[in-house]
Amino acid sequence: MAVSGGGATTVTWATRFGFLMAAIGSSVGLGNFWRFPYTAGENGGAAFIVIYLVCVFAIGLPILISELSVGRHSRRSAVGSVRQMAFDAGAPPIWSVAGWVAMAGGVLILCFYSVVAGWVSAYVFRMASGEFVGMDAASVADGFTALTADTNQVIAWHTGFMIVTIGIVAMGIKAGIERAVTILMPMFFVMLLAMVVYAVFTADMGQALEYLFAPDFSEVTPGTFTAALGQAFFSMSVGSAIMITYGSYLSRKDNLAASAGIIAGADTVVAIVAGLAIFPFVFLFAIEPAAGPALFFQALPAAFAQMPGGQWVGTFFFLLALIAALTSSISLLQVIVAFSEEHTDFGRVGSAVFFGAIIWLVGVACAFSGDFFDVLDTITGNILLPLGGLFIALFVGWVVSRELMRHELMQLNGTLFNAWRFVIRYLAPVAVALIFLAGLAEMAGIELFGSPGE
Repeated sequence: MAVSGGGATTVTWATRFGFLMAAIGSSVGLGNFWRFPYTAGENGGAAFIVIYLVCVFAIGLPILISELSVGRHSRRSAVGSVRQMAFDAGAPPIWSVAGWVAMAGGVLILCFYSVVAGWVSAYVFRMASGEFVGMDAASVADGFTALTADTNQVIAWHTGFMIVTIGIVAMGIKAGIERAVTILMPMFFVMLLAMVVYAVFTADMGQALEYLFAPDFSEVTPGTFTAALGQAFFSMSVGSAIMITYGSYLSRKDNLAASAGIIAGADTVVAIVAGLAIFPFVFLFAIEPAAGPALFFQALPAAFAQMPGGQWVGTFFFLLALIAALTSSISLLQVIVAFSEEHTDFGRVGSAVFFGAIIWLVGVACAFSGDFFDVLDTITGNILLPLGGLFIALFVGWVVSRELMRHELMQLNGTLFNAWRFVIRYLAPVAVALIFLAGLAEMAGIELFGSPGE
């Protein structure tokens, strides 16, 4: 719990491994299974992945290091950490808007993310029950449409998922979040590798490897760069206050840059390995790689329905996705719970239940209205997350002094520190501004940088 009066938290992660599992778990979400495969498919496969890797380590990693630094320096919630660091830097407290925007984005994401996680939960049980065995693609697609149209069922799955999320967060950093992720994430990695091994022997791994690792840069357009940059930014959980919050529980001995590198690397590896687990079945059953979100809930289940043992392979796959969703959801809820502990008398349990209930209620509204769901998705993805990341980059790069950041990143040698500072001051703001502009253009129906894949 936080020290009374809005002071710095006294809690730290029990182990560095626990922190890394929590941070990687927050980054490894449904986007690695859902958004990454179809975004790669829409943007030329391997060519997109090469550009994506550059974006992760050239732009995403420096922002991630910045967010962890802000959290650890101040040891408060995202809003409190930015405000305190601004005070220490002699800057006006208005800069706390960076924390407010990021926290708002994370909370709103969880409102509809939990609904999608509810769909995933439903598919775990539907697959295990053998409901899809022998179904053709049209019947599987109709089944997904029927699920999303059945409001009562969607709310029931959404409710169950939120209860588990609230329960884990309410138990605390060490007994709840850290204990859960140190069990769930190793299980996730083993299951994902097992899925890839299975694909090697039963599906079209050769074509998947060619698709993922033989780049065709003739497919690249300006839109490919913005798509890769956006995917890298969102996949790493930057701009949503998660890493500021998780960074606040780090000790002074932790090497922030090294930890950030592990987090970025693990998230990237999972995204690519997930592609190796998914695309062999995509090509085996002649599914369009750029099928969009339908790839996840319609095309792949249809493929599993036709293959020997597909009932259990499909169950395995959706269980993997459910673990990824859960480790992300607990980090999103922890952001607002940390803020509540700092500024209210609710305590951890009360904060988790109160704000979890509000998020659940907004999720119910999403279940009733697909338009409202889309509005939240658009606002967070196109406005709040890019703004949160942009504000942090500007704050750390231009407001916080070089000396203060050098103290936070003392393990970096001079060359690497200078490189990080150059990126966070110049490249990162421009790159995130491009994401923001592309998002606004998309909302307005304008092709700002050209259509991907054209």
